[in-house]
Amino acid sequence: MKKSLEFSKNKALFGWDEEEGIVAVELKNDCTVEIFSRKGDVVSSRAESFEPFILLSKEDYLVCLDEKFDVEELEGNNFFKYLVVFKSWGSLLRAKQHLQKVSGEPPSSQRAPYLFLNDPVHQYLLRSGKTLFKGMDMTSVSRIQLDIETYCEKGFEFSNPLREKDRIISIALSDNHGFEYVIDGSKKDEKEMLIELGSIIAERDPDIIEGHNIFKFDMEYISARAKLKKVDLKWGRGGKKAESHASRVVFAERTIAYPKWEIYGRHIIDTYLLAQAYDIAARELDEYGLKSIAVQMGISSSDRVYIEGKDIASVFDNEPGKLFKYNLDDVRETRALTELFGEGYFIESQIFPYAYQNIIVRGNATKINSLFMREYLYRRHSIPQIAEQRIEIEGGYTDIFKTGVIERVLHCDVRSLYPSIMINVGIKPSSDDLDIFLNLLRDLRDFRVKAKKTALEATDENTRKYYNALQGAFKILINSFYGYLAAGFSNFADFKSAAEVTAKGREIIKSMLGWLNEKGCQPIEIDTDGIYFVPPESVKTKKEEEEIIRELSKTLPSGIEVEFDGRYKSMFSYKIKNYALLDYNGKLFIKGSGLKSRGLEKFQREFLKKMIYLILTGKGSDVPSLYEEYIRKIRSHKFDINMLSKTETLSDSVEMYKQKTSGKKRNLSASYELALKSARNYQPGDQISYYVTGTKKKVTVYESCKLASEWDKTQPDENVEYYCSKLDDLYSKFQEMLL
Repeated sequence: MKKSLEFSKNKALFGWDEEEGIVAVELKNDCTVEIFSRKGDVVSSRAESFEPFILLSKEDYLVCLDEKFDVEELEGNNFFKYLVVFKSWGSLLRAKQHLQKVSGEPPSSQRAPYLFLNDPVHQYLLRSGKTLFKGMDMTSVSRIQLDIETYCEKGFEFSNPLREKDRIISIALSDNHGFEYVIDGSKKDEKEMLIELGSIIAERDPDIIEGHNIFKFDMEYISARAKLKKVDLKWGRGGKKAESHASRVVFAERTIAYPKWEIYGRHIIDTYLLAQAYDIAARELDEYGLKSIAVQMGISSSDRVYIEGKDIASVFDNEPGKLFKYNLDDVRETRALTELFGEGYFIESQIFPYAYQNIIVRGNATKINSLFMREYLYRRHSIPQIAEQRIEIEGGYTDIFKTGVIERVLHCDVRSLYPSIMINVGIKPSSDDLDIFLNLLRDLRDFRVKAKKTALEATDENTRKYYNALQGAFKILINSFYGYLAAGFSNFADFKSAAEVTAKGREIIKSMLGWLNEKGCQPIEIDTDGIYFVPPESVKTKKEEEEIIRELSKTLPSGIEVEFDGRYKSMFSYKIKNYALLDYNGKLFIKGSGLKSRGLEKFQREFLKKMIYLILTGKGSDVPSLYEEYIRKIRSHKFDINMLSKTETLSDSVEMYKQKTSGKKRNLSASYELALKSARNYQPGDQISYYVTGTKKKVTVYESCKLASEWDKTQPDENVEYYCSKLDDLYSKFQEMLL
């Protein structure tokens, strides 16, 4: 697809090298990188010399370094004034050890007089100005989806690749150009299946391999079985073996440990991680399983086959065709999920000097930092040291004025409040000698407007999707610039400037609040850059509502614009950042952990959602009947166990949990106690679903619990009194406010 807007001509944003079609860069050997490029169906490769670098504050640290290197003094007076270039990656690693020894500071220290980047591909892209996928979209690369189904020996809860009788029984594959195929485990032994899988990957030569939980399950299981069957996983380009190493990624409050698999010349995209990244802002996913996300995001087909995990072996034995259809449905949903959550990261790969699969696990501030570093290196200018934070940054203005049920609610917000303040007031990092910060921010704002316009005017779906994803990527970047300014690990962070931005933001929001009060509006809640309020009685139509927002916008400083962001029939205001909204089409929106916490079991979340909906639609008198209905279902065992079970994510390893509990540094936990009893090797980031057993409403949960997979609907043993008590507590908590 030929792009009509040449955004990539902005070299500070997209890199100064304009080469198109690069799909991967790999470290070939100590002093060479291999660059893979695609043109249509043809993939070619070439080798280029690679000279890695370290940034240094003083040349003195190089004394007695027995390595070949070149030193260039950079312009300006920032801390890292010297670019030291080495002839090989090994030479650079030895130089790093030397610098650590003579300075007494490890590379991770903010006080280190040297700056070392441990990713050779990142280093190459930084200095070369190249990025991946220029001139391409997700239809012009080759993407293959992979999912396996496994057998579990009778008497065990989970399939284990180290058990001889447990094995891979089905491998489904699809791609983004119409290919679909199942390797049938009823007709081939496992070794034949693994050999065929490798042959298909080599033949179809994908740039990207996608799967849901592919790192922690599919690749780990395949690797273990391949080792057992003596099959080499030569899935990389040039016949290179797939490799893995332990890694961790942080998504908001969640830390996930996982085996990071790498395949030479290709990228592995795990839609489980994409979903985690998406949910940082959205906070709307109930679970992170593929089927649950697909249903919630509206991408599951009406004839989709569902099979419970515990029934996989039985279905394979008796209805293998059904299992293969189920397996194919998995890869179809994986493909759709990647396109839904992954296209923005694909576009970011055209901007940032990282491999595609690494873009997903890098924070926005880290990625923006790479833009500054690339441009400063290109202009041969010195780079500042990470600053130590010496002042407290007061956050945005948040407040709540009304709680309970409120009718006829409007929402307005300031369009990109902090970026607008920085642009209009001219706030930037004091160490940004080249004025990259504000120029990039202005360009991004202009680009987003053009991309949105192009998406609206697009006549074909691919173009519309591409430009929507592009404007979305630009929006994320724009709104991340303030976070970068205030990030403690950014080379160009400026905490004084960050505090000035939030102070201006509070001033603007308070002026908006004052104006609304003067006009007879009733403010409900303020959250940093937006206000929910009830308009005066004189404002009755949508046109009049929009007019009051326009009048409000006119009172603000030049360049600061207020947007009409929504009108709602009613609102339930619970507490700050926790509310529910009902629009005029009857759609309910719920925000905040107090109203949709994953700490609640599913039956509680559903009850709360239905209760709020009844109240906001004027049917509050039906709430007691709803309560009685749920109590009856609990007592008569009408709820499936997934409604009653709780799913928790392990943040520590099981061994760390044992150390902490033995030292009384944390309380005993049901999920960890079950993990200890299980034969499965649970790791940080794994999820465990369990339910509570017993007959009394007050029980010690970690002593009275079972894995949800152990529940037998023919002999239900969930604790009825416990779950009725939980519903009572929830009902009582909201009853006074809602009725």
